Amino acid sequence: MANGLDATTSTQTQPAPAAEPFPPFDTTNFASLLIWLVLTFGALYLLMSRIALPRVAGILETRHNKINADVLAAHAKRKEADQASADYQKTLADARTNAQNLAQETHAKLAAEAEAKRHALEAELAAKLAIAEKQIEETKTKAMANVGQIAQEATVAILEHITGKPADPAAVADAIAKLKV
Repeated sequence: MANGLDATTSTQTQPAPAAEPFPPFDTTNFASLLIWLVLTFGALYLLMSRIALPRVAGILETRHNKINADVLAAHAKRKEADQASADYQKTLADARTNAQNLAQETHAKLAAEAEAKRHALEAELAAKLAIAEKQIEETKTKAMANVGQIAQEATVAILEHITGKPADPAAVADAIAKLKV
């Protein structure tokens, strides 16, 4: 066991080899690293300024122009829509006015037709009323002509019933004639 312990302790007690510094921080390579940094930065700068940035600028310019064109087109469409809306409102107002005028004309026409029908009906009813009044007058005249005779017959019948003797029709006719005057 002693050997096992010695082996583990011997590895722990050996000094570590000298560590080399990290290459970018090694001062012996510092000048060459700076040269390569300048060369790669310059190449990258030229590559970016000559190829990549002009393409990006072109893309940005194209997008800017497209957005401006779309905004201008949107404004033009909005003006067209506003004009169409104004035209629609004017047409709608004209249609309402025409509809009101047509309704008033139709109302006036129907009122005139109804008034004419009413006058015709009134004239027809007036004619029928005149005929009815004439018939009533004729019936009344006939009835009044028979009233004297009916009164005489009724008076004779009443006198016979009350007195029990036949009444003189001539005397009854004279008495009724005196009452009419």
